[in-house]
Amino acid sequence: MIIYEATKGEFLEQAFNDSIVEKIKESYKKYHLSVGNMSEVRSWQNSLQYMYKVLTTDNIPNNAGIAIEFKIPLTSKRIDFMVSGYDENKKGNVIIIELKQWGGKETSKIEGKDGLIKTFVGGGLRETLHPSYQAWSYYSFIKDFNESVQDNLISLYPCAYLHNFESEFRLEIDNEIYAYYVNLAPLYLKGDALKLREFIEKHIKMGDNKKNLYEINNGKIRPSKSLQDSVCNMLNGNEEFVMIDSQKIVLENALSNALSSFNDKKKRVMIVEGGPGTGKSVLAINLLVKLLEKGLVTQYISKNSAPRNVYCSKLKGNVKNHQINHLFRGSGSFTNSESNTFSALLVDEAHRLNEKSGLFKNQGENQIKEIINASLFSLFFIDENQKVDIFDIGSKEEIEKYAKKMNAEVLYYQLDSQFRCNGSDGYLAWIDDLLEIRETANSEGFELNYDIKIFDDPVEMQKAIEEKNQINNKSRIVAGYCWDWIKDGKNNSDIYDIVIGDLKMSWNLGSSNTWAIDTDSIKEVGCIHTSQGLEFDYVGVIVGLDLRYEDEKVITDFTQRANTDQSLKGIKSIANKDINKAKEISSVIIKNTYRTLFTRGQKGCYIYCCDKKLADYFKMRLGNR
Repeated sequence: MIIYEATKGEFLEQAFNDSIVEKIKESYKKYHLSVGNMSEVRSWQNSLQYMYKVLTTDNIPNNAGIAIEFKIPLTSKRIDFMVSGYDENKKGNVIIIELKQWGGKETSKIEGKDGLIKTFVGGGLRETLHPSYQAWSYYSFIKDFNESVQDNLISLYPCAYLHNFESEFRLEIDNEIYAYYVNLAPLYLKGDALKLREFIEKHIKMGDNKKNLYEINNGKIRPSKSLQDSVCNMLNGNEEFVMIDSQKIVLENALSNALSSFNDKKKRVMIVEGGPGTGKSVLAINLLVKLLEKGLVTQYISKNSAPRNVYCSKLKGNVKNHQINHLFRGSGSFTNSESNTFSALLVDEAHRLNEKSGLFKNQGENQIKEIINASLFSLFFIDENQKVDIFDIGSKEEIEKYAKKMNAEVLYYQLDSQFRCNGSDGYLAWIDDLLEIRETANSEGFELNYDIKIFDDPVEMQKAIEEKNQINNKSRIVAGYCWDWIKDGKNNSDIYDIVIGDLKMSWNLGSSNTWAIDTDSIKEVGCIHTSQGLEFDYVGVIVGLDLRYEDEKVITDFTQRANTDQSLKGIKSIANKDINKAKEISSVIIKNTYRTLFTRGQKGCYIYCCDKKLADYFKMRLGNR
């Protein structure tokens, strides 16, 4: 999506007569997006006047394309400014320009943290991405996903323009420690307008009337790299996923703090909060690789076995089995670990941690305490809205409590870049509002083109997902746990656990630990335990009668959950003593379960509701888009 697009001639005219900012604000309203605060509006007015000066030359054709605020596909991030056209060989080129208001006096280099710099942003001095790294990472992300760029039909050229940054402070930002990224994405400061103009002139010889912008904006998106497919390459030293924005900041600070703990032997605990699709698992695997490279004894931890099984399956043949087992461990593996046995433990889905470990929840004292005790540096990735089990205790407060008891320094970070659900933060907020988890500003719908459909016939939904799965085996059907897992059919897909009209399907087979990637899994239905922590291109969700719509409210009903479901084990005993408490506990778990299932798809979510009133309510809410 492009907020503003025009030819260079149109842009210059609108910038000259001071109408450009109003055009941008109108476009924001058209897409139902927040315009931002007055400081953001002022930054447009300021930066765009500098771009007006840069582009005021006959050497850049008037019919070159101009884009402002281009949303990068599959993310929630936007590129400030783009110029498109052709070179002397009629090859399509697009210039990516990251614009900053920074001043030199407030900015200082950071050594030892790749691609990070300190400057005045967000009301104070903070660590943030170097502008050249940011521009280059955006270029890399587009290159990874856009077919026209991958096929070399269009070339991208990133750069950064800091028009307020005084030249006497150049060594703070144009320093040799940033040379790698500055070479990839040239840096232009105050007084460098002519140099930036020459950079654009070098690549834009002829205008394209915005054609190349159209190809970038609407071009075919190839299936993205999925984490489970890339673990092997990452462990072999290939950087499969470029870290952007908050991801990069978290990565570098995690590396720095892990190395500090390794050297000074002081405990550090890092808490990283992030919603679905913000790249928590990608970060965890990248950190695993980088810390292993630096010689630190490191393990990836998850309570849920599904992602561990998938990653281990992908590594077979590349890494010896005993090495795999040492890299990926369950959260109950540290009940008897001595203090500081490990250099670093990286806990994915930390909200799923339990108090006790073992099959019967009778081992150890507390998984959070045991993990912090076992490692000098421990990192917890957490999203408290993904607690889906009555035994889940992972919370920021619990982690803080045990960290402080062990005199560990506690560090806090937030992930905000959205990579799933077509990069739509609005979709996630809309789901929260839809399920009445919390009221959000997205009650009227969400921006962007995320493929969500409500089906009246479960068989039609099944066919639609099977059709999507034929592309690359990256689509799956999941369901709320409202049907018993028939014991005699645990290894036989011809025994149907779920029967809804003409739909007859089995739960995922007990004989497979890798349902998410098995080629026959499209014939089976996964539950929250086999899908949490993983992602697909498309997900089909069967909503059982544990979620219904009654009296103009979304209600939950724990009595509709299957007897074989362990996530609400003990809820009936709680209900016998306090029915309101039981309803409160189960409501959170049931809604969080569907929230998690609805956010497994990168490109789309297809839904069938057993309760027709709920389906009608979902359709009504979608009709507001």
